[in-house]
Amino acid sequence: MIERYTRPQMGALWTLEHKFQTWLQVELAVCEAWCELGVIPAEAMAAIRATAGFDVARILELEETTRHDVIAFLTAVEERVGEAARYIHLGCTSSDIVDTANALLLREAGRMIRQGLVDLLATLKEVALAHKGRLCMGRTHGIHAEPTSFGLKMLGFYAEFTRHMARLEAAIAAVAVGKISGAVGTYAFLSPEVERLALDRLGLAVDPISTQIVQRDRHAQFLTALALLAGGVERLCVELRHLQRTEVLEVEEGFAPGQKGSSAMPHKKNPISAENLAGLARLVRSNSLAAMENTALWHERDISHSSVERVIFPDSTILVDYMLHRLRRLLEGLRVIPEHMERNLMASYGLFFSQRVLLALVDAGWPRQRAYEAVQRVAMACWSERRLFPDAVRADAAIAAALPSAVLDELFDPRFYLRHEDAIYARVLGGGA
Repeated sequence: MIERYTRPQMGALWTLEHKFQTWLQVELAVCEAWCELGVIPAEAMAAIRATAGFDVARILELEETTRHDVIAFLTAVEERVGEAARYIHLGCTSSDIVDTANALLLREAGRMIRQGLVDLLATLKEVALAHKGRLCMGRTHGIHAEPTSFGLKMLGFYAEFTRHMARLEAAIAAVAVGKISGAVGTYAFLSPEVERLALDRLGLAVDPISTQIVQRDRHAQFLTALALLAGGVERLCVELRHLQRTEVLEVEEGFAPGQKGSSAMPHKKNPISAENLAGLARLVRSNSLAAMENTALWHERDISHSSVERVIFPDSTILVDYMLHRLRRLLEGLRVIPEHMERNLMASYGLFFSQRVLLALVDAGWPRQRAYEAVQRVAMACWSERRLFPDAVRADAAIAAALPSAVLDELFDPRFYLRHEDAIYARVLGGGA
């Protein structure tokens, strides 16, 4: 498990200042490795440590001429370090620095997202426990099916987000890999020992075999994990949007004093947070497709992936971080309306009892198809006559003859549908549920 992470603002991670600082961190780790192996003199290493730095404006100014961001960065650092700068970037290629720095940045971003997911899971668990036993209608195809509980709905999302957690942690581990192996990964002017020492300092794993780059299937795994996580947010938000429709209104997003829902209609209270989050998931999904397109590069590398990653790495991590925190706030402010759940439960005239009657007739010895047709006939009549299904069943002579009144009374208890709820909670949350 990854340790608990104290979350700074995700946006600050992707500033130019932080990016160049991470590049410098990698360059210094390589220098320290060379020094440990006796290639860089101790006094030169001390000078590098004391003076290495940069000015972002100067890097951008140099890049106007060099048209190469890493060379512009190195030149800006060399201007500050002086003579000892000749040891910086020794044997390295640009991707040694950029890919290893990206591993640090994505690991840091992943840890921030993980913390947001920890917080969201705690909120989901709280909502699931608070509404355990709260009967509501379960729907398939958007149509009334059989009762469930609002707690079970939320427990299902909790279980899903625990799977997102496992995928995220695996993706962080997959991407937290660096390479200091030179132009095509052969260590021609470096050595595996330099790489190991440098990456140990950075807390990264060594890519067992790199080319000029770390292969992009690792990054695609990371972006795909984020896309699945965003899809989980969307799935929950779609459910909440449906439950907020006027005709349903079983839940309602918080509505602050002074908030407005429409410029034209003063009565409006819209599911804006759930809608916003559903839309943002589309962006994260599209970015994961771009990450998968990045995996097939020419030979030992080309540069087609680089421009894409400058967009999708910050955008996807910032979006998912935001989505998790906004979803948690939505759930914390969610108004659950039990009386509407009770009203909606019987809005389809108690037809959800149909399977219980069907199985009771089968139990009484009826052939299944005969039982099905008899129950369906009564159910369809209830739709057209707007009549309660339990009353119609009792009034049906053939069914009433097969099922005594006491049996029917037991069949029409809606609590029957939650008789295994405790077992499901225990399975998802453990014995203490």
